[in-house]
Amino acid sequence: MHLQIITPEKTVFNEEIIEILAPTDKGQIGILPHHINLISKLTHGELIIKSKNKEYVIALAGGFLEIKKGEATIIADYAEHADQIDIERAKEAQIRAENLLKNKDLDMTNEEQIRIEAELRKSLLQQHIAQTKRRQRPH
Repeated sequence: MHLQIITPEKTVFNEEIIEILAPTDKGQIGILPHHINLISKLTHGELIIKSKNKEYVIALAGGFLEIKKGEATIIADYAEHADQIDIERAKEAQIRAENLLKNKDLDMTNEEQIRIEAELRKSLLQQHIAQTKRRQRPH
């Protein structure tokens, strides 16, 4: 089965795979070749992709999964390979977002607050996925 992961910025993944484990609002689902056609909403979490020779872990922040005629497409708000996440940058983003949310003096619109909360969730997700992946590496 072919999988393509697309974000607003770039194509994150475009390869043949044998299995997908994806986070949905109803829990994690597994997709194998020849899966029935499907459209599913994806949530923040860990996307695991298995090919014949490798396993990929991707931090995913929302989007949709479509399975159609043996092809899988993920349109995501954000997706990044665990190995490419900069943990220090994610920690800095977390601190920035938390400070902005704590500052009651800021006259922030509802949209600004939602955006900052999304940045906080994204930074926490990045840290979790990157740290989990690094702990799993053989020494």
